[in-house]
Amino acid sequence: MASTRLYRTFGAGNRDKWTFSAWLKWDGFGGDTKVFSSYVDGSNFGHIQFTGYTLSYQGAPSAGTLTTNRVFRDPTAWYNIQVIYDSGNATSGDRIQMWVNGVRETSFSTETYPSQDQDGVINSAQVHAIGARGDASQYWGGEMSHVHFADGQAYPASTFGEIDATSGIWVAKTSPTVTYGTNGFFLKFASGASGTDSSGETNDFTVSGNLTNTKDNPDNNMSTLSPLIPVPSGLTISNGNTSLASTATQWAGRYS
Repeated sequence: MASTRLYRTFGAGNRDKWTFSAWLKWDGFGGDTKVFSSYVDGSNFGHIQFTGYTLSYQGAPSAGTLTTNRVFRDPTAWYNIQVIYDSGNATSGDRIQMWVNGVRETSFSTETYPSQDQDGVINSAQVHAIGARGDASQYWGGEMSHVHFADGQAYPASTFGEIDATSGIWVAKTSPTVTYGTNGFFLKFASGASGTDSSGETNDFTVSGNLTNTKDNPDNNMSTLSPLIPVPSGLTISNGNTSLASTATQWAGRYS
């Protein structure tokens, strides 16, 4: 999704409670890359992002910040990430929750929580973007699937995923029971309809850039190139590590 984003201007939603869940396979190049974002200016924003190799939620000016100590360096794996914002919760430490593959993250390098009933920028009447910052910068470089946003709901991870009885791994629920609310959406990224909302709320997104559909998905994890191996001069990896291009006249050798 590099240089590609999906965007939509939200109506006024529930700024105290929402749930975001998505399956991600990122490109592993690091940097600040936005998964879901609403950006007004440098002092007013809400981001779910990778910062270097850590996962973070940032809400400014007063909607809290969580940044994991855990790092995510495997560009060959699909991760299910979920962020719950519930500032009305009586327990301060539960007002923001971050889950990965059905397990709650509890170790953070930065950990601040909003005051009770604190409104955030996410779910306000602003432009929201998937795969970039709200002002069309800091693009996401990997793949996405099963992207959900539930307006006014704080759903557990088991709403969107479950343990497969055969493999024992966390897998997506393809038809979860969800109340999506005013601004809620479910993007399946189906071929030919990548910005179409499948939640029933008709909250479709506009696609800017070249969004490529692939057969790689959480249920069919395909082999990709790895940027963790030093990339030889003249070669460029792109399209979620599925494409390799050469700017040199010719090259020979083995890349694995």
